Amino acid sequence: MVLSTLAFACMNATVKYLKNIDTYQIVFFRSLSSLFFTFGFLLKNKIPIIGKNNKLLILRSITGASSMLLFFMSVKYLSIGTAVALRYSAPIFAAIFAVILLRERIRPVQWLFFIISFVGIIVLKGLDTSINTTGLILVLIAAVLSGLVYIIINKIGKSEHPAVIVNYFMVTATVLGGVLSIKNWITPSGTDWFFLFSLGVFGYFGQINMTKAFQIASTNIVAPLKYVEVVFTATIGVLIFSEVYTLYSLLGIALIIGGLILNVWYKSRVKL
Repeated sequence: MVLSTLAFACMNATVKYLKNIDTYQIVFFRSLSSLFFTFGFLLKNKIPIIGKNNKLLILRSITGASSMLLFFMSVKYLSIGTAVALRYSAPIFAAIFAVILLRERIRPVQWLFFIISFVGIIVLKGLDTSINTTGLILVLIAAVLSGLVYIIINKIGKSEHPAVIVNYFMVTATVLGGVLSIKNWITPSGTDWFFLFSLGVFGYFGQINMTKAFQIASTNIVAPLKYVEVVFTATIGVLIFSEVYTLYSLLGIALIIGGLILNVWYKSRVKL
């Protein structure tokens, strides 16, 4: 899981580095380069590419691609550590969607943990004047859409191979990013090509290592470790991009991640 979070942190930093490249192009290259891995895996293992739940797969892909696009846009306005922490508020919205759409029951103490995380968001924007409003709105919408993705994947269940779901997502994101970047295309130069294609490599290996971690270790041990991505990303932001995190921004991030970790811990205890 640590390798997974490091890979995702490197991907986030790469997006930040490519500030002169249009966001639509970043989505295009990130998704296109991942397709080499997903298509290769599906063909090698003779897994049907089309899948069965086409409507849900398409809906998940459009929602996920839109979330990724908005998150990448937010990185242009926010420090990467803050953007990642805010994106991780997705479970809060997933819980709300689960109650409304799936009629699931959320225990009162879980709502308390979600409130702690939400207070972290308020602290970030209300007390930290360095937080850009546009970036905040973009990443929160991305988090809402990401929460909806969790619900759609839950509906799909085990009827689809994970690689099929990811492949649909990458195809949709490639098309979305490609079409939207036509009018704003900026031809990459020099090392930009390397960094653009590295996005897909980091994303793929981050996903693979995360999946392996959940397969070989218990969820209550692995799940909290995924939030280490915030630490790695913020550290890279400070060392490479000279980003500054105020006391309020660190407090806000701590509340967001702390509330979510408490929720993961509580769910693991309930299942015991």
